Amino acid sequence: MPKSILITGCSSGIGYTTAHALHKKGYFVIASCRHMADVERLQAEGLTAIHLDVTDPELIDQAIRQVMSLTNNRLDALFNNGAYGQPGALEDLSTQAMREQFETNFFGWHELTTRLLPHFRQQGFGRIIQNSSVLGFAAMKYRGAYNASKFALEGWSDTLRLELRGTGIYVSILEPGPIETCFRENALAAFLRWVQPQNSIHALEYQQQLTRLRKEQSNNPFVLPPEACLPAILHALENPRPRLRYRITKPTKVFALLKRLLPGRWLDVVLNKAA
Repeated sequence: MPKSILITGCSSGIGYTTAHALHKKGYFVIASCRHMADVERLQAEGLTAIHLDVTDPELIDQAIRQVMSLTNNRLDALFNNGAYGQPGALEDLSTQAMREQFETNFFGWHELTTRLLPHFRQQGFGRIIQNSSVLGFAAMKYRGAYNASKFALEGWSDTLRLELRGTGIYVSILEPGPIETCFRENALAAFLRWVQPQNSIHALEYQQQLTRLRKEQSNNPFVLPPEACLPAILHALENPRPRLRYRITKPTKVFALLKRLLPGRWLDVVLNKAA
């Protein structure tokens, strides 16, 4: 039987690209999306797609039943990918805005993963890939909600890996840097929903952030297409000894090195300039 994988957040970007690439490689891919219109679009493109919003426990239950039925109770891998970024200075974000960020980027992943762990344990193997970020270990201003959710995800994933030692279930963390996706478009919508820039002490800085988010394409010279993540994902799925972390793009690799080498205050200077 072909290897099977459930991927969340497949409407665009890394999830969409990964779903199509693994499908072409012979995997049985179950691509999930939050909106039914995207599910239907992926089905029309030849993918097996299901409706899944990880913030809805009932939809998680429904999705797991579908996955088990589609795979004859043999799911080989889970790629937690669906997430968004909530921009804004922390003092401008309500607790509800923070809560919604964590519901999508952290608690929903916890719910889905822990619901699937008994299945992986029973069959004696499984691969879990967590799509984190360079912002999962290097914080940048005006990205505090997203930073916090990804820092939490990294600690959660490291703990799970330790608890699964010897089970045949491997947990790997993907740490992309700048990847060309719909991330800015979704972040802009989240910003406009929760932040009133004209009433903020950060109003001038927000103008720069809004200009960045409204660009159709990033002017960051280090931006890579979603396909840049595929070698790491394949290694995490197929290598007998998958890595604990896969760092994608030059900025991620540089910041990881600087975090090990520089005192915290010096690193703050670098991160402030990079923000």
